[in-house]
Amino acid sequence: MLVVRHPESGAVQLLSEKVDCAVINAGDGSHEHPTQALLDALTIRRRKEKLQGLLVAICGDILHSRVARSNIALLNTMGARVRVVAPRTLLPAEIERLGVEVFHDMAAGLKDVDIVMMLRLQTERMHGSFVPSIREYFHFFGLDYAKLGAAKPDALIMHPGPMNRGVEIDTAVADGAQSLIREQVEMGVAVRMAVLEALARNLPNA
Repeated sequence: MLVVRHPESGAVQLLSEKVDCAVINAGDGSHEHPTQALLDALTIRRRKEKLQGLLVAICGDILHSRVARSNIALLNTMGARVRVVAPRTLLPAEIERLGVEVFHDMAAGLKDVDIVMMLRLQTERMHGSFVPSIREYFHFFGLDYAKLGAAKPDALIMHPGPMNRGVEIDTAVADGAQSLIREQVEMGVAVRMAVLEALARNLPNA
């Protein structure tokens, strides 16, 4: 088995066509990160007991996020409703085609949601000015308790990590009672072990 993380989108797919073994995508460029979506789904289901019918808001740097793309695909497949909340500069063109509702305001985007999934501002992938300043970005799009008030009272907070505290999420919220972030890390180990085991069962020399 090969576990591959690569800065270029599509590199893992290309490699899988050239080798005679199982290839696991651990993140390819800004394309996808499948096991992150699996662990996020498991984390949600453990707490909410379902995915179908839930309203999930994915907020922040959608444009550069492979986590967002994988989660949108999985959550839609499992019957959840997905919103994306971001400034226009951090949204891919025609994102609506992925089956999401698009918002440019946190109060509107978080209204009555069950899950708030925050994303890291990926400055290392940005060439040019995507946000006026970090301070202004946090003011409008950083998750704090004031913005979280628009969501359901029992809404849960997620973040794939690593977190930029004070940029996309306030420390008090990240460490608060509604946060699933530590649980996501724990589920990440379990999910990736399960993926390796499932693939290993089908190997000819297993």
